Parts: sequence; C-alpha cells; structure tokens
Amino acid sequence: MTPTPKLTVGRLVERMQQALQLEHVTATGGLERAIDNPDVSSPGLALAGYVKRFPAERLQVLGETEITYLKSLDADTRRRHLTTFYSFPIPCVFVTKGQEPGPDLVELASAAGIGLIRSQLKTNEFYTRIKPWLEEEFAATTNLHGSLSDVFGVGLLFVGKSGIGKSECVLDLVERGHRLVADDLVIARRRGNDVLIGRGHELQRHHMEIRGVGLVDIPSIFGIRAVRQQKRIEVVVQLEEWVNGAPVDRTGLDAETTSILDVELPKVRVPLNPGKNITVIAEVIAMNHLLKYSGVDPAERFNERLMRQMRDKSDVLQYLQGDNE
Repeated sequence: MTPTPKLTVGRLVERMQQALQLEHVTATGGLERAIDNPDVSSPGLALAGYVKRFPAERLQVLGETEITYLKSLDADTRRRHLTTFYSFPIPCVFVTKGQEPGPDLVELASAAGIGLIRSQLKTNEFYTRIKPWLEEEFAATTNLHGSLSDVFGVGLLFVGKSGIGKSECVLDLVERGHRLVADDLVIARRRGNDVLIGRGHELQRHHMEIRGVGLVDIPSIFGIRAVRQQKRIEVVVQLEEWVNGAPVDRTGLDAETTSILDVELPKVRVPLNPGKNITVIAEVIAMNHLLKYSGVDPAERFNERLMRQMRDKSDVLQYLQGDNE
C-alpha cells in the first residue's frame, strides 16, 4: 500500500482555495500544521468551556451560530473559553460566510500557532464541498501492475506476468470500441468499504507501451472517446500461460476472489494458448458479470437444471423398478 503523503493546512488551502473560497487570515500562522484526520466538525460545547468530549484532532468550523455566540460573551469569558479551545492540538479553524472572526479569535489563534482560514461559503455548502475532498485525500491507495479497461461499463483489471499480453489485449478492446483507463501502472483507491477506483498516473496520459512498436498515444489514434480518466475496478482477469494438465475451472461454479485494499473482487483466470481470442473472452467476462449483477448466474442456472433433470430421471427409474406388473 502506498503511504498517504502528509497533508498540511497549507496544502489544503492551496489546492482548495477556489473551490472553498478560502482566505488565510495572515495575522495567524499554522499553515505547516499536519492534518491527520479526515473529519471536520464544529466545536459545539467546547466554546462554552465543556471539553471532555471535544474531538480536537478534527478540523474545526465556526459558522454564524458560533461567531454570534462568541460575540454575545463578555470579554473575559470569551478569552477564557477561547484560551481553553486553542489549548488543544487543533489542525486549523475555518470561519464560514466571510464573517469577521474578531480580534480575540485572531490574537489567540496566532499565539497558539493555529491557522485561521476564512471561507465565503455558507456553512452547509462548505461541509458539502470539503468532506468528499478529505475522504479522497485520506483514502487507502495502492499501485497495481496491470491494465485497466472499461468493457461494456465493467472495469476489467488485467493482471499477469510481464510480457503475457495485457497491453495488447486492452489495445484490441479499444479497437473494438471499448475504453482504456490505465496501462502498466494502475493507481487504485478505496472509497467507502467496497468500492475500488482505478486510474492512471498523470504522466501516462493514456499512452500504452506495445512491445515492438513503442509508445502509443491512444486518444490521438482512436479519439477521445477511447479513454476515460478513472473507472471502478469490478473484475480481476488473471492472464496465465497454458500448462497441460493444470486444473482449470470449466463450469464457473468454483468462483474465485481476490482482495485489493480489503475489497473482495471476483477473479477470473484465463489460460492463454495460440489462437485463443482473449478479446472476445474479455467481453464475455464483462457481460457475464453484468448478468450476475442483475441476479442471473448462468453456471448456477445450468447446474440447477442439470440436477433437476437427474432427479426426474431418478424418480422415473424408481417407479419402473417398483412396477411388478
């Protein structure tokens, strides 16, 4: 798993300045402080002096309610509560709706080395925009050696040893109207508990390396519709060399799975031998996955039909054996 790069307040402000309409209150510092938690919340009762259940590791947001409350306090009480509030290792404090934070809020933040960031957005809109970004930043990530393609809307991740033909297979799929997501290096990021999103490295820009040809610019040759920026990884296709006598699943009843970032994915092993049309097989794998997703399992249906026919024949045989006339 690739370690998540350290997120600082300064990096957040730099990357989200436009989206969140951020302005750093220059009288305060704190841009170098690390953000170790993807959660963001309002301080609540901590501003009133009750801090026993205060989640200080989160980013703190002061909306109109909090600012109005602070202004309603007398100067001594306000400074006492804010001193207690800033005594915790808060990453930074946001003030929404473009409100003026007030001299006490700025002075004590500066003294504690905690950044004060003002946003022009309304509080609800601020939460709506920052939460998905933080979740994406803190999502578990890993680099995979393989090729990712969108086939009939299904994300197929082709894996196998170097030179097995992963890139050639995806190139053939692109020629048949499907789309390339990433070749050689796939950056996988987990969303939630069971969703895995794959994309390519920024430097790749949808280029493929084809042995004997070199680098191929897919959008320039096949058009912009032949690529997409990211895709959910739904099926892992393991390409293997054909070995005589090796056990091969011929019915599809023995479903195999693999785990990537603790996400269970169906895995299909495809042994390769001369003349095998792996491109058509990949399309069938995608369509078969769509059938299963809709509640139809062809292998299970065939097995049930076979078992039912065997039971029916057994009943007839028992009847004939019991007929002594």
